[in-house]
Amino acid sequence: MVVSNEPLSTGSTYGGSSIGAGETHAAAGPDTDVIATSAVSVDETRALVEPKTPDLSVFGPDIVAKAAQQIATYPESRSALLPMLHLVQSVEGYVSQAGIQFCANQLSLSTAEVSAVVTFYTMYKRKPCGEHLVSVCTNTLCAMLGGDAIYERLTQHLSDDGTPLKHEDTAGTPGEPGSITIEHAECLAACDLGPVLQVNYEFYDNQTVDTAVSLVDALRRGEKPAPTRGAPLTDLKTVELELAGFYPEDEAEFRTMVDGPSAAVETLRGAQLAADRGWTAPAMPEKAPELPEVEKK
Repeated sequence: MVVSNEPLSTGSTYGGSSIGAGETHAAAGPDTDVIATSAVSVDETRALVEPKTPDLSVFGPDIVAKAAQQIATYPESRSALLPMLHLVQSVEGYVSQAGIQFCANQLSLSTAEVSAVVTFYTMYKRKPCGEHLVSVCTNTLCAMLGGDAIYERLTQHLSDDGTPLKHEDTAGTPGEPGSITIEHAECLAACDLGPVLQVNYEFYDNQTVDTAVSLVDALRRGEKPAPTRGAPLTDLKTVELELAGFYPEDEAEFRTMVDGPSAAVETLRGAQLAADRGWTAPAMPEKAPELPEVEKK
């Protein structure tokens, strides 16, 4: 690879004057061969300066077929990008450069367009994840009720060397049984049940430091404790495939995967109280009242 040493010119200033403008540096001689002059090995230098084509072989014919099904669901192919990112994440446990390239190829997008989406949404991970993703709510209410303490304790408890794990760090080898990726979440929409955490996006409500530690210990042993609400616990890659829109065709098998408690007593308490006391909301009139005139400006 050759880098040019031609000087750059800033041209003229806004008013047309060249005062303060001109060359930004003096010429440094002939073009330089970066690889030949590098202080590290040729292979290491090439890895740094030459673009590398991702290996897409991990996405086999079955994944290509699933991607085609996703595309056929939408009138515009690019609309399939979000579920397709979950599809590639179900293969590798995260969205790699190969995953980005795969989606770009399938949807006729640039890798920059795909990367912009991947880096915007927190559910798309850029590092390999564990078998389980543990998300601890540390937003205001959960934090005050103990969420911060739970997160701090888990980052310490899951560490192998005494150094607390950081956001999206993994305890164990990513993808291997019993491995856990820990993250703090801004809000899990369960303020009436805080502190809460999720494992692979299934809820575990009313947690304490001790119950949270017991939960991750069970996950590391290969157990799958039942969520407080939501479907039976599986693993992150299986959940990613479901988020991509793929479930068993057999109805009985499908039901065993998705059926579970959905509403908590705390959530329904207001509605139950209203029913017990005969409270009802005013009925909507058959004809909605006319809107008031808005003064023209």
